[in-house]
Amino acid sequence: MPTVNKGKSIVLVTNSTWNIFNFRQTLIKKFLDQGFEVSVIAPVDEYIHYKEKYPDVRHYNLRFMDRDGMNPFKDILLIFELIIRYRKISPDVVIHFTNKPNIYGAIASWIAKVKSIGVVTGLGYAFINNGFAGNVMSWLYRRTGKFHKKIIFENMDDRLLFIKMNIINEQSSVSIKGCGVDTQYFKPEVDQSPDDKIVFTFIGRLLYDKGIREFVAAARVIRKSNPNIEFWVVGELDTGNPSTVNRDELVEWVDEGIIYYHGFLKDIHPVIAKSDCIVLPSYREGLPRTIIEAMSMGKPVITTDTAGCRETVDDGINGYLVIVKSVDSLVQAINRMSQQSEAARTEMGKKGREKAVSEFDHQIIADKIYEVVIQTCYTKRV
Repeated sequence: MPTVNKGKSIVLVTNSTWNIFNFRQTLIKKFLDQGFEVSVIAPVDEYIHYKEKYPDVRHYNLRFMDRDGMNPFKDILLIFELIIRYRKISPDVVIHFTNKPNIYGAIASWIAKVKSIGVVTGLGYAFINNGFAGNVMSWLYRRTGKFHKKIIFENMDDRLLFIKMNIINEQSSVSIKGCGVDTQYFKPEVDQSPDDKIVFTFIGRLLYDKGIREFVAAARVIRKSNPNIEFWVVGELDTGNPSTVNRDELVEWVDEGIIYYHGFLKDIHPVIAKSDCIVLPSYREGLPRTIIEAMSMGKPVITTDTAGCRETVDDGINGYLVIVKSVDSLVQAINRMSQQSEAARTEMGKKGREKAVSEFDHQIIADKIYEVVIQTCYTKRV
């Protein structure tokens, strides 16, 4: 029968404390509840207040993590910084999240002789744009992937891509659906949408790779013939990302009256509740968190038929899938959704809620990741 060693210690490494606060708290709680000593290594930012909820978690700042930079000297310093941390903490296993921790943390864990698990949360700008950066990243993953005991992918497409590219093999990898959402927190509310308007809302960082330009272009086409449909945008400019929206272009969209821009909102509940449909025409995702949050709140969704996104939608059941980068396809889907009766949209929302609860609840995801860690790094046969 399987047994688990005593004196369990685990480290979570990611590129920001924001990531810990938004995506990893349920996993932290799972390990703490199971008697683990938990440490976090991440650059300290305003979200360090998560420590108030988990005072037993030790947090170590990460000085040399440059999330989107390509300075090799800084990346070498990052490796040495992680080696020092791993040797000082001496954990049983390190779980790395996001690309740079996956790559450079794998090297550091191998040198420090610590078991490692990588979690690919999405392939991001470099892979989407198929340029020099993408080639470098795939080469680095191919060289360092072998240092992980297991690599977890947030969607099946990314896993199959890595297998096809001979970066990993099937046995050393597994797919688990994202990081999960709190389906009790994101639950249906009384419909607050304006009676005489149909509202389609984009929620996400203002990146071209998220399909914001296609969303605005579709809005421009539709509002010419149907001013009764409104298009809302919620999100912030990500200045560190090369795909971020040009500020002048954002101003033009607002001035033109194509969209209503809410800016960045920490609480998106009211906006989702007032929306009739949430739209994310992204080029590629790990798993689109805002789409799952909308599904959990009983809203129909429109997203792209691409990696990560397609796993959230049963086309025609809880929403629609559209062609990546196709304004025409997006226009057709929005028109189709707007022509549905309110009862039909409500039924689609109910189906989405069922899917969110059964497949994407945060506790289900945390349990699955925990099980992979135990089976991979702790379990032995006696």
